[in-house]
Amino acid sequence: MNCRYRAWFERDEDGGYSVWVPALPGCESQGDTLEEAAANIREAIQCYLQSSLKHGEAIPDDSKMVEGRVEVPFNTEVAERAAEVPV
Repeated sequence: MNCRYRAWFERDEDGGYSVWVPALPGCESQGDTLEEAAANIREAIQCYLQSSLKHGEAIPDDSKMVEGRVEVPFNTEVAERAAEVPV
């Protein structure tokens, strides 16, 4: 049986990639290349699904996920002032 999940890849500052699967909370990985990150997330998904079955949990269904974009008003002046406040 093959399961299909959406994965989000993000380029890291160091040149590698971080990747996560929104339908599987906590299922994350990384790799030096896009190909390595993809291979690593496949393995992480397999482990996640095996663990879910072992613990009698339902296999999450990616088809219930809906992709969208949200526009958020953002005041750059406030952000710049916040960045200047020492923590």
